[in-house]
Amino acid sequence: MLYEFNLFNGSLDEISPTKKLITTLNAHSYNTLYDDIIFKKALKNSDILLPDGVSMVWASSILKGKSIRKIAGEDLFFYEMERVNKIKGKCFFLGSTEENLKLIKERAIREFPNISISTYSPPFKPVFDENDNQLILDKINNIEPDALFVGMTAPKQEKWAFNNLHRINAGHICCIGAVFDFYAGTIKRAPKWIINLGLEWLYRLLKEPRRMWRRYIIGNSIFIARILRSKLLYSKTSKANSLITSEIKSSENKRKV
Repeated sequence: MLYEFNLFNGSLDEISPTKKLITTLNAHSYNTLYDDIIFKKALKNSDILLPDGVSMVWASSILKGKSIRKIAGEDLFFYEMERVNKIKGKCFFLGSTEENLKLIKERAIREFPNISISTYSPPFKPVFDENDNQLILDKINNIEPDALFVGMTAPKQEKWAFNNLHRINAGHICCIGAVFDFYAGTIKRAPKWIINLGLEWLYRLLKEPRRMWRRYIIGNSIFIARILRSKLLYSKTSKANSLITSEIKSSENKRKV
């Protein structure tokens, strides 16, 4: 399935400031694609799809023989905040709790004083009704932010952003999930040296074993199996196609003779 996706492999500063839907793909969300068609459609139709995690770097190397650089949701967040700060622009945080949003705003005001910051904590429900949705859109569109950060966890955030993209007046629409908690300080992210070693998943597993064991032990095993199976199937298909092409050329040459 990864063959269907075009993972971003450039520098974030190459992205134009015009309206863009920016999402991320990691092992957990990759597994979710198999059971959620709308989520798959949302990621495939994103303007920018970031490889979030060493899992995607590994998968790209195995399946495509292509070396890519990991770009996490947090990398995107800090790039966007610096970008908007430079232009003295506006950003909007959608998602999480009122308490988290307050912590986020307080920290952002200190670190990025040139940004006008707005927030909204939507109702905690699986699907918004039209009244909820219109209220969310009105709050965003009244601001017209240069960066809209959506933090409602995957796949809800990506599906909401994709389904409402034509109704959103914003620059970069960034689905960044757990970054809200990291930036608020309510969940501690792994130290840089652990992240650089590609072991952030292990850090999170050890910190929250009851919540994360299914994602990282079972989920990662399923992910690896799927990638290796895709590689095997692709190799067989490529070999079969090569044989068919060779036979066609051989037949054409015989007819010419």
